[in-house]
Amino acid sequence: MSIIIAGHFQLQDEAEAARRALLDAGFNAERTSTFYLSQPGQHDMTPIGGDHIQSPGAKETPVGVLQGSATGGAVGAAVGAVTAPLTGPAGPIVGGLVGAHVGSLFSFSKMKEAGEREQGGRAPTEQRMAGMLVAVAFDDAGQESQAVDLLRRLGAVQIERARGNIVEGDWADFDASSPPDILH
Repeated sequence: MSIIIAGHFQLQDEAEAARRALLDAGFNAERTSTFYLSQPGQHDMTPIGGDHIQSPGAKETPVGVLQGSATGGAVGAAVGAVTAPLTGPAGPIVGGLVGAHVGSLFSFSKMKEAGEREQGGRAPTEQRMAGMLVAVAFDDAGQESQAVDLLRRLGAVQIERARGNIVEGDWADFDASSPPDILH
């Protein structure tokens, strides 16, 4: 595995200028990659699309639905049983169903707020930005500062360091959902 320095650019022309500048600086064309990176969550990494089978902020929702339904159903059935002289035999059944439905809404309290850090998760600012990505791989650690300085001067919005392989212009082991090591 090689060291990879990648810069994020908003425009394709900027990314192409950065790629040319890396080549002019002596970096190997075969070990340089330029590609568009879509928004987090839109990398189509699962069979049904997206980056995760389940929304990361909704992991605890099924537990909340079950807890709320059970509690609400029991309370509703109890209230229905107490009011049975007025509502008849359907009171406990309707009360249980209404209580279960209302109780299932408790699951919303188990969901994370937008941008809220999940236990063991990463904050939204630790994600890669959408846009053009220009990456260069090299084995000599001395080239790292040269690549970072060059991308910074060319206006990279974000610069990150990674380990991996770029072969014939393709960053073969790139994982869009992995947390980036942001340098700038």
